[in-house]
Amino acid sequence: MSPRPEDSPAGRAPADRAPGSGTPGSGTPGSGTPGSGTPGSGTPGSGAPGSGAPGAPGPSDAGPRGRDRDPAGRARNARPRDALGRPLPRGAAGDEGIPDDLVLPPAQALQLAQELLDSERPFHAHEVLEASWKSAPAAERDLWQGLAQIAVGLTHARRGNARGAAALLRRGADRVAGYAGAPPHGIDAAGVCQAAREMAARIDQDGAGAAGPLTARLVAAGP
Repeated sequence: MSPRPEDSPAGRAPADRAPGSGTPGSGTPGSGTPGSGTPGSGTPGSGAPGSGAPGAPGPSDAGPRGRDRDPAGRARNARPRDALGRPLPRGAAGDEGIPDDLVLPPAQALQLAQELLDSERPFHAHEVLEASWKSAPAAERDLWQGLAQIAVGLTHARRGNARGAAALLRRGADRVAGYAGAPPHGIDAAGVCQAAREMAARIDQDGAGAAGPLTARLVAAGP
């Protein structure tokens, strides 16, 4: 999704934003993702693909003040990114990002986010979850925002930002905990909440490198 994490998680992003993102609650996972206002959601990739109407700035076109802008004129960072959303030199081969206009049904979004977490791409998982947070009904927004924040916390941990990681993991867990009684879409809210808090405790004690993986699956296994 678009804006990216500049290591902000020297460049460290505030604890409630995804490294490189503008996420609310993450504010949210960068692009405005959960809790972040959430883990901000910035999004991996380099900016919205595509060209635009003649005369409209493309993803790598610098606007009047020298900033990259998308076809709609919004600020976008067109630099390539690595798997954790960190900027690479222009012209480098970056990691494939998540489309800015991604819209998936809840089950597909959860499956994709889980695959990204399993492949050590938590920044991209946060972008998928942030997209769901933005489009979710009001009653589910805190849940998706919390999941996105947890993914942002994982991103901070992989980038070595222990303080930001622990803060986002706990913030996300607190949001997800509110759904433990009757979680929608088969989400293992209780398990994810517990796993995120345990990870934060390990980080507090031994540093970001002790985070390990999120031990709970986003969706509870069937009987």
